[in-house]
Amino acid sequence: MRRLTVQTPTGDVTLTEEGDAITRVEWGGRGGHDHSTVLDRAAQQLAAYFEDSTNKFDLPLKVEGSAFQQAVCDAMRAIPVGHTLTYGDIARDLSVPPQAVGQACGGNPIPIIIPCHRVLGATSLGGFSGAGGVETKVTLLRHEGAAGLLI
Repeated sequence: MRRLTVQTPTGDVTLTEEGDAITRVEWGGRGGHDHSTVLDRAAQQLAAYFEDSTNKFDLPLKVEGSAFQQAVCDAMRAIPVGHTLTYGDIARDLSVPPQAVGQACGGNPIPIIIPCHRVLGATSLGGFSGAGGVETKVTLLRHEGAAGLLI
């Protein structure tokens, strides 16, 4: 397992690679100083995203979790920049309760790259498990041009 900590406008994040795929993005500086092709690409793409939210992530990812967790992560990855869905929207597509989708979003091991911040509650922003909580979610949505939803 290799780790690389990088600075972002939302705080330091640590990228974790296992088996040539990104497996985690966690807020906080764990002092990761490892380098590899995958970690360096992830760091470059993260920096590019924060410069221009239309820059896409094209990284090998491995979501550790149940088939359901992986399905929710796939649904989140399909949400375009500047758009949002509700937990209910994803739940309807997967034929599960919205609460289950909310829990899976909260358990997203690769936030930002897998954009759980683009999933909202039916009548609220919903939660966000990253550092800074909902404030970070709002920052990411504003960065992506989805701020009209927040006003």
